[in-house]
Amino acid sequence: MSIPLGKLVVVTGPNGAGKTTLIETCLGLLKPVKGVVKLLGVDTRSRSIVKIRKLCSYVPQDFMRPPHDHYTAYQVISMGLASLGGYSHGDGDGRIAAIAKKLGIEELLDKPIGMLSGGEQQKVFIARALVRMPKVLFLDEPFSCIDSGSRRLIAETVYEYVERGGATAVMVSHELSPLRGLASVLVKMDSGRVVEIRGL
Repeated sequence: MSIPLGKLVVVTGPNGAGKTTLIETCLGLLKPVKGVVKLLGVDTRSRSIVKIRKLCSYVPQDFMRPPHDHYTAYQVISMGLASLGGYSHGDGDGRIAAIAKKLGIEELLDKPIGMLSGGEQQKVFIARALVRMPKVLFLDEPFSCIDSGSRRLIAETVYEYVERGGATAVMVSHELSPLRGLASVLVKMDSGRVVEIRGL
């Protein structure tokens, strides 16, 4: 399977199909037992993958922070810029404000992340992923805690980012309706295998 830049790709399939394993293998967090996996042209088993991974963002399923976590939503989002360097405080502030407004979380920026609801936290971590302006964005079940009214907003935000930035988004999701008319490629998995790849 080869995923070109500039596409919003949805990976779907039943529980245990291997969707999360596929994403973590693409990122080089898991190494392939056989075959070759490349991320932006670099073999994920090479040492160079650490540098390439900095060009990517990943929002995992297990994003929830405990109630005692005192970092504010703003601080959590700004952590997305920490590893990039070269950005002035003003640039970062503007970028954070813009993505927070887009996702409707601007009023949450001064609140501790641990005090936010699951859906609010999920939006904060999606904002952190986008503020990095990654070449490849990996999202594992990004609608899991999001109310139905906000799912389309998130899907459209990711789509617009892909279209505007020439980036790629790989999104694992059981919920396909928010992505209707936005996704370019649908990948179906079952029992650890890709069983279908379909252009939409």
